[in-house]
Amino acid sequence: MSAKLLFFAGSAREQSYNKKLARAACAMASEMGASATFLDLRDYPMPIYEGDWEDKNGLPEAAIQLKQIFIDHDGLFIASPEHNSAFSSLLKNSLDWITRAHLVNEPSLSAYQNKVAAIASASPGSLGGLRGLVSLRMLLGNIAVTVVPNQLALRQAHKAFDEHGNLIDATNITALSGVVSRLIESAQPQKK
Repeated sequence: MSAKLLFFAGSAREQSYNKKLARAACAMASEMGASATFLDLRDYPMPIYEGDWEDKNGLPEAAIQLKQIFIDHDGLFIASPEHNSAFSSLLKNSLDWITRAHLVNEPSLSAYQNKVAAIASASPGSLGGLRGLVSLRMLLGNIAVTVVPNQLALRQAHKAFDEHGNLIDATNITALSGVVSRLIESAQPQKK
């Protein structure tokens, strides 16, 4: 059985470089034989997490749906833009909401248990969003996700893709392939 992998970006922008990177990684994983699904966080709008709102309203329907999608996958590929040296607020809010239990006797952090993740970023800048990956790696580790050591910070992202969203440079293709391969290898479901 091949790993079921979920690919998404921490950006809602239609032409987001990080969406392009997540889509390219998703296509690459499919070519490598993984079961790969691309998800757009734009399709799961949620209010900013706030405890009183949750107490009054419960989890937003989008959070419940997104949590189930995470539960149904073995691994995650997250491409996040860097906003002021950290990962995006959209990504943080989405990850925060789905840490919340909504069922009686639901295990803590059910969406993240036994998950493996690979992280990446794309930026027009010279560091490729690298600074945001530090805090993203730390957050994921704190919620029980195993993050593979390979990562990609794609610099000069405005020049990195062709008009179809494909990576142009062989070095970037090789680097992304290494990250995706490691994710597939690490997320393989354990035989019972």
